[in-house]
Amino acid sequence: MAEKCGNSCGNIAFEGMSKIYRRILWVVIFINGGMFLVETIAGFMADSTALKADALDFLGDSATYLATLLVIGKPLKIRAMVALLKGLSLGAMALFVLGFTLYRVFVFGSPEALTMGLIGLMALAANLVSVLLLVRYKEGDSNIQSVWLCSRNDAIGNVAVIIAGASVFATGTVWPDIIVAFIIAGLFMHSSVNITRQALREMKEQ
Repeated sequence: MAEKCGNSCGNIAFEGMSKIYRRILWVVIFINGGMFLVETIAGFMADSTALKADALDFLGDSATYLATLLVIGKPLKIRAMVALLKGLSLGAMALFVLGFTLYRVFVFGSPEALTMGLIGLMALAANLVSVLLLVRYKEGDSNIQSVWLCSRNDAIGNVAVIIAGASVFATGTVWPDIIVAFIIAGLFMHSSVNITRQALREMKEQ
């Protein structure tokens, strides 16, 4: 039924019970895992807080997709508990990025703008592929929602990193990089709240 309906059937939320969906998750896991490694290395080479924050986002997304795969077909209570954990983890990541960004304010020197821009474009291309693969599955239970929100946030974050790279090059200051890191942290927190709320609602239904 889920295969034919795509993301939902009537009032029944899509729960990931689809071979196609599982294959898509494996593809985006490899995409996000690879980009985590690329952006981590590039973030340190370019001394970019925004790239490091986005790399952390890729890591969190990989874990989110893998966790979703593992609980597909499990009872709603288990899926909701896993989604709750993912939501809280995103919140913790947001706080970490905020703290690291505040620390960066007191460190002199601007990041390397060219590396930021090039890696940002590469990451954007990777995330656009993920978004296109997942767009028909953006509605569903809290686990499915967490997958879609992570992919959407990644694409938004990558556009912001590219803008930050251009702004750093134009201004010669670190502030665009810091501002974008704050924006990415805000996306983390927003998704954390949405996923956590839906997971708690699903747990109350049991």
